[in-house]
Parts: sequence; structure tokens; C-alpha cells
Amino acid sequence: MKIALIAHDKKKDDIIKLATAYKTILEKHELFATGTTGKRIADETGLNVHCFKSGPLGGDQQIGAYISDNKMDLVLFIRDPLTAQAHEPDISALLRLSDVYEIPLATNVGTAEVLLRGLDAGFYEWRDFYRGKDREELPF
Repeated sequence: MKIALIAHDKKKDDIIKLATAYKTILEKHELFATGTTGKRIADETGLNVHCFKSGPLGGDQQIGAYISDNKMDLVLFIRDPLTAQAHEPDISALLRLSDVYEIPLATNVGTAEVLLRGLDAGFYEWRDFYRGKDREELPF
């Protein structure tokens, strides 16, 4: 699967801990990240991460473009809900696109852990089914 990893500045240590704890799962997948987050994850875990631009410089939008082009399967976006972000419209657009295209999205470590454990257990096979069907053909 193609997994996006994003973290606000005050949450970068949290995403590093997450990536370290779930390295054996993450290394089986194609990883993408916004600039600073991706560089830190790669440097501190040894994981191979494709880095987009920094979030405020367009990285969130680049990941959003991948979502809209059906090139992203999962987004782990560890957000800081207590700090205002200058690029909040970009963040809102990314969250919206995840909903529009039915992309699983975690915005905190707890949810990210559930998604990663589900990924490891094979619970995301529905994505292959979903992508090959029109909405009218889906069983749900």
C-alpha cells in the first residue's frame, strides 16, 4: 500500500516513535511524507520515504493530489489540535479529499495504531475490491 506520513511540528517526535514502533509493518509498504517529517523518519528509522515539499510549502497539497489521482491508500496525519497552523486551508483540503475518496485517515497516534494493526492483519483488502467497482455495485 501507499502510505502518507504527516505530522505538525509539535507532533514530529510522536510520528517518529510511531514509525519506530511499527517499522516492521511500514517497511513492507511504499511510504510518502511531507518534507521535514519524511526526512526525520528516514534518518531516525532507516525507512525508505519519498519526501514531498514541507506542508506549508505545498506538501499537503501534493499528497492531496496523490489522493485525488487514486495513488494513496492510507494517511497518517498526526495533528496538533492546540496550535493554529498558517496553512490550515491546505490541511482542511487534505482531510476533505481523504473523506471524498474513502481513504483511511488517522489524525492521532491512537487511531494510527489501529489502522497499522489492521493493515498488518490484512483488513484493507476491501480497497482492491472498492477500486474496481462503481459505487452502485458495492455491497455497502
